[in-house]
Amino acid sequence: MINAIDKPAIFISPDYVIHAVNQAYIETYDTQVILGQSRCHQISHHSDEPCDKHGEECPLQQCQSTQRAANAVHIHSTAQGKSYCDILMKPIKDSSGEILGFLEILDAIDYASTESKKGTMVGQSAPFKQMLNRINRASQSSIAVLLQGETGAGKELVAKAVHQASSRNDKPFVVIECTGLSENLFESELFGYEKGAFTGATTSKKGLIEIAHGGTVFFDEIGDVPLNMQVKLLRLLETQCYRAVGGLKQKRSDFRLVSASHKNLLDLVEKGEFRRDLYYRIAGFPIYLPSLRERHDDIPGLVKHFIKYSEYKHKKFSVNALTLLSRYAFPGNIRELKNIIEQAALIANEDTIHSNDLPESVQLTVTSDVVNTNTDTEIVTLDDMECAYLSQICSQYQGSPAELAITLNISVRTLYRKLQRYGLKLTTL
Repeated sequence: MINAIDKPAIFISPDYVIHAVNQAYIETYDTQVILGQSRCHQISHHSDEPCDKHGEECPLQQCQSTQRAANAVHIHSTAQGKSYCDILMKPIKDSSGEILGFLEILDAIDYASTESKKGTMVGQSAPFKQMLNRINRASQSSIAVLLQGETGAGKELVAKAVHQASSRNDKPFVVIECTGLSENLFESELFGYEKGAFTGATTSKKGLIEIAHGGTVFFDEIGDVPLNMQVKLLRLLETQCYRAVGGLKQKRSDFRLVSASHKNLLDLVEKGEFRRDLYYRIAGFPIYLPSLRERHDDIPGLVKHFIKYSEYKHKKFSVNALTLLSRYAFPGNIRELKNIIEQAALIANEDTIHSNDLPESVQLTVTSDVVNTNTDTEIVTLDDMECAYLSQICSQYQGSPAELAITLNISVRTLYRKLQRYGLKLTTL
C-alpha cells in the first residue's frame, strides 16, 4: 500500500519507530532509514527527541488524542537542506477498531523557505506556518481563494504561491489591478475588444481573461470594484463566459480565481457597497495573511533576505539595529520593511548598518516606548527621561560600548560619564 503512494510516506508505530517506507521518502532524506529502529524525528529533524519538544506541533500526538487524521507544517532536514513540508498523519486501525500505527504522508512546500531563497516566501514563525498550511490546502483544488490582510502583507506573493502549487502552474498567472478601473477600461482590459469597437481601436486586442485561459486570475484589491461593475464581474465568475467589447461572439475562459483585499469585505456588504452574492462567490476559501507585527520572529530572516538580493548585499545590520527593527510596529508591513532596509543601507557609511542609520520613525519607537511607560500626567524632567531611556538600553543592549556610543551619536567618554551619573551599567561593561 505504501509503495502505491507517489509522495514520500512512512508507516510508524505509536513510539515513532518506522516500520515501512516508500522510495520517495528514502530519496527525500540524507539519513538512512533502518526499519524497526529508525524513528521519524531522527530522519526528518536529525533529533533524538520528538518534534513537539522543539516547539512544533506533533501530528502523531494529535492522532493519538483524537483518533482522527491530523496535519501540520514542519521544517525538515532534507537532502536539499532545511525545507518546509505539509504532513498528513492518518491512524491505521484493525478490524476491531484498534490503532495499529500511523501513515505519514509528506507534501513538499517549494514556495516557502526558512532561509533566504529567491522567489520564495521567507519565515518560520507560527502564524507564517499556519498561512502555509492554508495555501497548501487551497492549492489542491480549484476552489476560489480570498486573501485577506493589511496593505503590504504580501498578497500577490501568496497568490503566486497558490498558483505555483496548483495543477495549473504551467499556465499563465494574470494580475488584474482593480483599483482605479473605470467601467470602459474594466471591460476592455478584462474582455478585450474588436477592431473598430471605439475610437482608437485600430486593431483587435485580447483581454486579460482570454490570456489567462487554463491558468489563474488574481483580482488584486477586489473591494475597490465599483458597485455597477460588480454585476458584470459576478456573471463572468459564475459562467466564465464573456464578450469582447464590440464583439458578438461569446467566448469562454477556464481560469482559477484568486482575489485579495485589505478591506473588510463583509463590512462593505453590510454597508451595501459590495454585493453579497459576489462576496460568497469569491470567498470560497479565505486565507488570512498575518501582519509583520504578528511575525516579529521572522524579521531578522527577512532582513537578511532583502539585503542579499539588493545592491547592498555586502552590508549587514548590527545586533542593536535588528533589535530595534524587531520592536517596530511596521504599519506598512513587509513592503515597509523592504523600504526601510534600502534606506538604511543607503544612509550607512560603513558595511555595518547601525540603529542610527534607520529612519527616524523606527528610532523614535524606543523613545516613545519609554514615554508611554510613564502613566503620570505630570511633566517629567529631562534628567529623569534620560535616565529612563539609558536604563532601558542597559537592560536590552547586546553590543559593545563603542558601538552604542556611535548609535547614540556621542563619544565613548560621554557615554561612560552619563552611565556613572545615573548609576547604570551595561552588561558588556
